[in-house]
Amino acid sequence: MGKVIRREDIVNLVKTLHNEGKTVVATNGCFDILHVGHVRYLQKTKSFADVLIVLLNSDKSVKSIKGPERPINNENDRAEILCALSCVDYVVLFDEDSPRNLLDEIKPDVYTKGADYTMETLPEADIMLKNGTRVEFISFVEGKSTTNIIEKMKTH
Repeated sequence: MGKVIRREDIVNLVKTLHNEGKTVVATNGCFDILHVGHVRYLQKTKSFADVLIVLLNSDKSVKSIKGPERPINNENDRAEILCALSCVDYVVLFDEDSPRNLLDEIKPDVYTKGADYTMETLPEADIMLKNGTRVEFISFVEGKSTTNIIEKMKTH
């Protein structure tokens, strides 16, 4: 079972994990309505390291990125659901639109992003290169997205 950790405690946690010889993989997202695409993405992400930390967009951040109707589920609910997944070790909330600062602080060994990105289009690419973080791009499950679920609900 995963654990929600405060932003101010995450850097020390990662240092401790590294001192214990563990590798850390991080990813980020809104994870608003959890679906099979999210689960497979997180399972694949976990396969790259010993410990998976999900950088979760806060409600403020989701509204800024996705608009005033989102998120559907609040940050505490989204964090708890993620923590219930066996592949997730830690969840940390962040308020910014991008996890750039947080990634620069924690310096994970591996960072995953959806395959709709490349190193050329990845907003965090400079941080990853600077810190020697390996980036892995993961393919999405066709047709599975929170937006698709919301649209389907609107038409039924």
